[in-house]
Amino acid sequence: MGVVLATTEDTWRATFQRSGVKYQEPKLVLFRNRTQTACGLGDAGMGPFYCPGDQNVYLDFKFFQELRREFKADGDFAQAYVIAHEVGHHVQNLLGTMEKVQRLQQQVGEAQSNQLSVRLELQADCFAGVWANYVKKQNKLEVGDVEEAMRAAQAVGDDMIQRRTQGYVVPDSFTHGSAKERMTWFTKGFQTGDARQCNTFGR
Repeated sequence: MGVVLATTEDTWRATFQRSGVKYQEPKLVLFRNRTQTACGLGDAGMGPFYCPGDQNVYLDFKFFQELRREFKADGDFAQAYVIAHEVGHHVQNLLGTMEKVQRLQQQVGEAQSNQLSVRLELQADCFAGVWANYVKKQNKLEVGDVEEAMRAAQAVGDDMIQRRTQGYVVPDSFTHGSAKERMTWFTKGFQTGDARQCNTFGR
């Protein structure tokens, strides 16, 4: 996990540097069951999450077992994608995107608020793809790595989770995006390697 976090730091340090801005690295916090954060009590049931209040990425030790067992998304690169996605939220926080979205969400109804949340999540997927592009350029990708990340992105799509947990899909309740959307935006980031192409809000 430390190696993965280091590659995200290299990716975003270079990206921010091209814009003349210094990248502030997040901290990865591993925990069991529950932990205190600047965003309140973090619970393992929430899955991995990012807290803008302390700029930390939180990850419960058991999550990767669940990723393999429940989501059927095995492999080290599937795990790396999860970390890169949460770091993508950190990038959004640094850019001010997260704050703007939260402000907008307070002014709209539930369905529109959910849609804004989806766009935020899809952008984080695209940013994870930008990171994967960087890893590829460093010749650190192994055969099947991208497929592992794609399986993970697909597995955590709202439609896949709802179908598995309740047997039916309610698109208006999506907060992270469908399996297809998540794979599409990860792929866009991976193919272009350009964070500017990750404007999920302009689509």
